[in-house]
Amino acid sequence: MADDMDVSPPSPRGTKRKGDDSISLPAPRRIKALAQDVVNKIAAGEIIVAPVHALKELIENAVDAGSTALEILVKDGGLKLLQITDNGHGIDKEDLPILCERFTTSKLKAFEDLSSIGTYGFRGEALASISHIAHLKVTTRTKESSCAFEAHYADGKLVSPKPGQSAEPKPKAGRGGTQITVEDLFYNIPSRRRAFRSASEEYAKILDLVGRYAVHCVGVSFSCKKANDNTGSSVSVPASASVKDRIRQLHGSSAANELVTLEVEDDRWGFKCTGWVSNANHSAKRTSMLLFINHRSVESPVIKKSVEQTYATFLPKGGHPFFYLSLEIEPQRVDVNVHPTKKEVHFLNEDEIIAVICDAIRDGLGKVDTSRSFMTQSLLSNPKVPFATPMKQAIPATPTSGDISDLSSSKAPKTVTKKPYENNLVRTDASARKITSMLQPQRSVDEARNDDDEMDYEYTEKEPVACRLTSIKELRAEVRDAMHNELTDIISTHTFVGIVDEQKRIAAIQGGVKLFLVDYGMLCNEYFYQVGLTDFANYGSIRFNPPLPLHDLLKVAAEQERSNGSDAAEEVDWDEVVETVKDCLVSKAALLTEYFSMEVTAEGELCSIPLLMKGYTPSMAKLPQFLLRLGPYVNWDNEKACFQGLLRELASFYVPESLPLPPSTSIDDSSSKGKEKVGEEDAEVALRRSKVRRAIEFVIFPACKARLVATRGLLKGVMEVANLKGLYRVFERC
Repeated sequence: MADDMDVSPPSPRGTKRKGDDSISLPAPRRIKALAQDVVNKIAAGEIIVAPVHALKELIENAVDAGSTALEILVKDGGLKLLQITDNGHGIDKEDLPILCERFTTSKLKAFEDLSSIGTYGFRGEALASISHIAHLKVTTRTKESSCAFEAHYADGKLVSPKPGQSAEPKPKAGRGGTQITVEDLFYNIPSRRRAFRSASEEYAKILDLVGRYAVHCVGVSFSCKKANDNTGSSVSVPASASVKDRIRQLHGSSAANELVTLEVEDDRWGFKCTGWVSNANHSAKRTSMLLFINHRSVESPVIKKSVEQTYATFLPKGGHPFFYLSLEIEPQRVDVNVHPTKKEVHFLNEDEIIAVICDAIRDGLGKVDTSRSFMTQSLLSNPKVPFATPMKQAIPATPTSGDISDLSSSKAPKTVTKKPYENNLVRTDASARKITSMLQPQRSVDEARNDDDEMDYEYTEKEPVACRLTSIKELRAEVRDAMHNELTDIISTHTFVGIVDEQKRIAAIQGGVKLFLVDYGMLCNEYFYQVGLTDFANYGSIRFNPPLPLHDLLKVAAEQERSNGSDAAEEVDWDEVVETVKDCLVSKAALLTEYFSMEVTAEGELCSIPLLMKGYTPSMAKLPQFLLRLGPYVNWDNEKACFQGLLRELASFYVPESLPLPPSTSIDDSSSKGKEKVGEEDAEVALRRSKVRRAIEFVIFPACKARLVATRGLLKGVMEVANLKGLYRVFERC
């Protein structure tokens, strides 16, 4: 069977198959030169990749022109409109025809000049590239020119703004400097335009670029905002701001407060480096690097990685630094022409230079750590020696126009409560319920009886009176102008910790992860003054039954002044003072009744005083002194000064009084009882202490939290004593 089968012999190994000769091969393509329009668009696409690259070229040209003020307008992330206005030396009219031709520049003449270039731009490609992919308009005026000239460009050449008009630059009114307007970027390259995902993302890149140059270009003001946006500039940096102030404004106080200056120079490698780097107290989720080489903003992954490795031994795991470095390298050692957008540069001895910079950063951080100190003096034993840095004043916010009768409406915007990170809390949540709120307060029978008999409230049908007095409006405006935003935010979100010292009137509060000591005497004084302004002419009243004789009250105050006063006080005729003040108050009875709910009869009896807060009664022991001060400390001849003086004295009357320290308790091992009280406290003082404690924690501080506008004057009475986040970092590195 097998013999009958036909088996084909194997084909020879490596035999080539013949091609089909019937199929003709295509003719070889000839090499041709591209059209000049295509060449220009390809070149423009290499240099202008996104709106931010066009703006970078325009900013560098403006700074090269000696500008001290740059204003930038953006629409749709720069795709619809990108406009930059500067006050530089401008462009001569004779140079406008070739302004947008490729490789036209005033900064480079020979190829050898590249080895010593010291300006931002030098190739003359920026405006030419922009004119090929956008509608470009230039308005410029030099100091010698009597007017400005406006020119329109397309494909590198002058064009007429409208059909039938001349393409020559047209004179027009304008200020010194240059304004460049770029509209409809990539209008003729639809594929490139469709590649951009969102206008907000491109605008964020623009703000980042403007912020970089705003930090570096000291003496130059920067302003960047969206077109037709009246809410204000996204970036606004004045020319007078220092580098540290610019970093604070653009990158926040958390970075600016922890900066260390850096200066290093090495003649061997031909470079000098200056800048600001964060110390070990600053740690962010990602590295913030501002790098300038010969004043040009560049990216360098090598430098970034090297600096991050240097910080790794100082920061906790996952922490990253902030650093701004300005390197000045000898121009002949730098090749700036290696990247179309000049985003990267190459320079000689790169590894050696980076090593020197990292060593300087390491030494600087080490010096900061060895000199760090923790002050431990007690504020209570010597109030003149603070044991923590007082809060610094911030620039007040610009007050809104118009009359705002309620001062609480002009507080800082309400903060949205977010769940804080665990490392920020350090196992402490200021918004959590305190355990003391779950306990039934233990109160004595005398306290309960006293509360029942203390005060009964009656509600009247009196309608609120709208205050239209100019003097009161001006006093309210002064409070708004003096507002301190940071302190207002701390008070409005604080958690009350407890009273530290009733004699010096100091309480502890927690704001975020920080602990503050507050002079609640100053705080209450400002709060009750603001309540007096807000509720002016609409106070409740505390009525006395029977009425109190003014003469007797003033006599008590005079005796106090005589016993506590100096030798000069002994020479004063206090009987005459009593009669003078009494006559003054009786004569002003109508004013006091109408505006201050303070009723004084013609017979010289006090029937009522203003009620500023329910649930809290001021100490009536201060009433005689309050009445006596209304004579010499109030200017009754001037309306504004009169109201201000009366409200200040009323606020001082309402401030909780200074109480003596409670008797201490000592341990006596020989005693059978184990504890022994040193001295017994007077019952009335103990009762008043209990009332003040309860009012401060449950009435006054919650009211301050709800409506107090913290002014800059209160900074003297607020002291930061602990920062849990900072302590957490210290212990984490231990």
